[in-house]
Amino acid sequence: MKSRTKARSLALQALYEIDVAGHPPGIVLEERIQDGELDAELSEFARQIVTGVAPLFDILDTFIAEHAPEWPLDQVAVIDRNILRIALWEFAVYGETPIKVAINEAVELAKTYGSDSTPRFVNGVLGSLAARQNEIRDALKKRITERGAASSDG
Repeated sequence: MKSRTKARSLALQALYEIDVAGHPPGIVLEERIQDGELDAELSEFARQIVTGVAPLFDILDTFIAEHAPEWPLDQVAVIDRNILRIALWEFAVYGETPIKVAINEAVELAKTYGSDSTPRFVNGVLGSLAARQNEIRDALKKRITERGAASSDG
């Protein structure tokens, strides 16, 4: 497994635990990093994914649901949902991962962690999302800014 793929894998495992068990992201992440065998740079990449994705579950899910209408989000496997969240975050928020790389990495994670049909499902949903990359990026940035303004007002 390539090194950045390992970092994504670690982030996926952490996000899965956060999603299923509701454990605090910071604690889950640090436990995973301690258990993982990643250098400092890759640990930081995994940290960026988890701290970037976890607070945006609902926003990312809105876009995913729009592009997987035949699968209500509550019926999408938790692992599949988190693979999609990571890839969408990488190309629409993080912006440093080329869209093709984000999709290919998501498909690789799907092959490792998902069911037999997961890679095809992930590829299809992300392909649909990629076609609206700029629109989604703008909408996500707007929602993130609004959320930040609302939290600082309170």
